[in-house]
Formats: sequence, C-alpha cells, structure tokens
Amino acid sequence: MASTEPEHEHREDEEAPAGEDEDTGAQVAPIVKLEEVAVSTGEEDEDAILDLKSKLYRFDKDGNQWKERGAGTVKLLKHKESGKVRLVMRQSKTLKICANHLVLPTMSVQEHAGNDKSCVWHATDFADGELKDELFCIRFASVENCKTFMELFQEVAESQESKEENEDATVAADALEKLSVEGKKTEENAGEEAPAATKNEETKTDTDKKGEKPAPST
Repeated sequence: MASTEPEHEHREDEEAPAGEDEDTGAQVAPIVKLEEVAVSTGEEDEDAILDLKSKLYRFDKDGNQWKERGAGTVKLLKHKESGKVRLVMRQSKTLKICANHLVLPTMSVQEHAGNDKSCVWHATDFADGELKDELFCIRFASVENCKTFMELFQEVAESQESKEENEDATVAADALEKLSVEGKKTEENAGEEAPAATKNEETKTDTDKKGEKPAPST
C-alpha cells in the first residue's frame, strides 16, 4: 500500500508561497490625477448676518395652495461694499437655491395665521434665473427662531430705506454742487470775454479818431 504523505507534503509546499503576503516595494501611480478645483458660492463678498435651518414654501396661484420649495438653511447676506442685504436659501443636500432676492424697504414680514413658528412675505425672487413675484412662507423649528428671523428681516428692510434716503440726498447734493461749479465756470468765461470786447471797441474808436480830418482854422 503506497503512502500518500509525500503527495500531501508536496501540495503544502506548492500552496505555501501563495498564502504569503510579500511586499515588493513597488509604487503604483494613479491612472487619473485629480486636481483641486475652487468652488465659488457667490457669497465671497458677503457676510452672513443670519443663518437658520428652516423649510420654505411658495404659494401656487394656479393650484391655490402652498407648495414646498425645500428644506435647508436660510441666510441674510450683507454685501461688504454696497451694504445691500439679500435673502438666500439652499436645500440641505443638493444645495439648490430655493430663494434668492434682495431685502427692500417696501417689504414686510408677517406671522402666518395659526402658526407662530411660520411667517410670510412677498418678494421678487430670482431663484429660477428670472424675476418672479412670489409669496413665501417659511417655517422654523422653534418660535424663537421665527421671531429672530422676523425682527432681523424687518430691521434690515428699514435700514435699507434709510440707506436709500441717504443715497438720494447724496445724489441731490452732488447734482447741486455740479450746477454750482458749472454756473461759476460760465460766469468766469463771461468775465474773460468782456475785456476782449472792450479792447476791440477801444481799438475801433482810436481808428475812427485817426480817420477824422482836423477842422480848418479860421
């Protein structure tokens, strides 16, 4: 009877190298090299003065009902140079813009009837890439957040009104100053032309005198 032990030992010797994990030291370079790309949000020149989680709705006039616009973060962003404030809201996961409009002096926000965690306002919105008149309703997780939003929204609207009045006053002052400067230049030009005219008249008078014949003596 032949022994099977050698065959068993031989089989183990063949399988042993396959089970070992050898480090060859080779480095495999990636097939595609990905470069870091800077993503612009369009908010780089603005400071966030409000940042709250909420859910936004818009009123559908055709269906005469509220439709959900998205759940995410609503922000009030103040431009660093112009001082203008806009409301921007993006959906949490997709970051799709739900609302994007300036806060204007003509706007007012009111508590939604029957829900002290919600408020409504009218706005000319640009979220879809074109200006649309919208009636928005926004709902917060707490009454405190809703009050904070309403108070700051109204405060910004009133401050924008004062800002517009100051800008109008500045424009009017600049216009008056421009008129004063132009009037002064006109007077100076008129003053410069007058002596020239007088000089011409004097020259003409002298010429006339030279052309006159002396009266015969008697």
